[in-house]
Amino acid sequence: MRLFTTIAALQCYLNLLKNDLNKSPYTVGLVPTMGALHKGHLSLIKRAKEENQITVVSIFINPLQFSPTEDFQKYPRQLEADKKICEEEGVDIIFAPTPKTMGMENELSTNAQNSTTTVVPPSSMTSIMCSLSRPAFFQGIATIVTKLLSLVQPNNAYFGQKDAQQLAIIQRLVKDLSLSVNIISCPIVRESSGLAISSRNQYLTIEQKQQASILYSSLCHGRKVFLENLNAANIVEKIKNAVQEQLATLPFIKLEYVEIVNPESLQPLENIQDIGLLAIAAHIGSCRLIDNILLRNRKPIIAIDGPAGAGKSTVTKLVAQKLGLLYLDTGAMYRAVTWMVLQAGIPVEDEPQIAELVSQCQISFNGPENNHVIINGQDVTEAIRSREVTNHVSAIAAQATVRYFMVEQQQKFGTKGGIVAEGRDIGTHVFPNAELKIFLTASVEERSRRRLLELQQKGQTNISLEQVKKDIIQRDQKDANRKISPLRKAPDAIEISTDGLSIAEVTQKIVDIYRQKNPQL
Repeated sequence: MRLFTTIAALQCYLNLLKNDLNKSPYTVGLVPTMGALHKGHLSLIKRAKEENQITVVSIFINPLQFSPTEDFQKYPRQLEADKKICEEEGVDIIFAPTPKTMGMENELSTNAQNSTTTVVPPSSMTSIMCSLSRPAFFQGIATIVTKLLSLVQPNNAYFGQKDAQQLAIIQRLVKDLSLSVNIISCPIVRESSGLAISSRNQYLTIEQKQQASILYSSLCHGRKVFLENLNAANIVEKIKNAVQEQLATLPFIKLEYVEIVNPESLQPLENIQDIGLLAIAAHIGSCRLIDNILLRNRKPIIAIDGPAGAGKSTVTKLVAQKLGLLYLDTGAMYRAVTWMVLQAGIPVEDEPQIAELVSQCQISFNGPENNHVIINGQDVTEAIRSREVTNHVSAIAAQATVRYFMVEQQQKFGTKGGIVAEGRDIGTHVFPNAELKIFLTASVEERSRRRLLELQQKGQTNISLEQVKKDIIQRDQKDANRKISPLRKAPDAIEISTDGLSIAEVTQKIVDIYRQKNPQL
């Protein structure tokens, strides 16, 4: 592990790494923190370690985030303890600059405000919730995050869902500034009482910690009211009133706000058509705490990932049929794009031209079972199964821009839920908030046997089981080490080994899990 406190040293080391690793695909994951690392931070670091070859943790107490009434100097500083935690977790780089080395030393003076160039998020996102009590906070967040992304240039950056307003603003910032980074949203980590883990929890006494668990309980109560009144015209007010009433009788709680907003735009909702963010802020003693949960008014999403030969495609289609959900054929989407590129006469290696074309295409599904693939209004269901498309689809699908726009369209299908999709990054990247994630796998021997049988049925009898096994292992390594969307098991995915199971048995297993999790459907 390397520790750097200056921009020059960090960038020099990153450039050396880039040169050393230039011959093989690698990714960089960034976990921005203000130190005082806890279990919530550790969940982000573990995720970054799983999904990247290089993990960078920044530890910087950002003066731009502190108002004159907040004591910047008293914020906990424990770099030595943080270093030990990072070393134990296998972090590659810690970047721990000072305000001076970040060019922000003047921000420490009350007479020199706004001396640093700042990034200003949309006012529609900073005129609600936490912004009302911390007016300059998110401008400070946006500025330092933009600077860190510029310095580290990560492929992926990891943020917790507890800070939902911060997360939405950063996602919007990255989109508006066209920054080449994936913002990965990670689940809230909670104590056994339900209290969301936060650096601020250290300011609570043992008694106050027990009292603070009521915040999550009130959010769960709000979700219960939501689920019981899905069709009510005034559902938003019912939920907010239910949360406020549960907290009103507790003298130790000083409620700051209860809001229900769109989780992406942060605009207040009058009703919840698809999804809403129920967010709360309150004071217990001198400690200000925030928490939130998502309210979903949609059928669940099932994300099925796994290695080649595990039977994902066949099982996914059958699961969709049995549950009456849409089978989102992501493979067909990439085939449709490949067909369009070939029809336009664009060379497969001409990524800029392909990006130009793909960024303007629109894919949809229709037909009796939504099994007809339509691209820009043309039915290409049969055309995308041609040998020419098959020979080129892997090269097209591997291009970063193609995957970006395809994921964007796939996520639009998921807005209203009720879909089943399979791949290698469905649960980790495309639908990270899917209600059910399955990681379908099998031993190399079993997958090799299945693949050999499939080839023999197609008339290819001149290949040995040993060769098929070798090919499967190589494919696994390639899928797991792709720079873009590598194969990973989502932390909350349920793993199912298909060894010794029939397709019907695997399908029924997933259907049973779905129904256990969603008894009301």
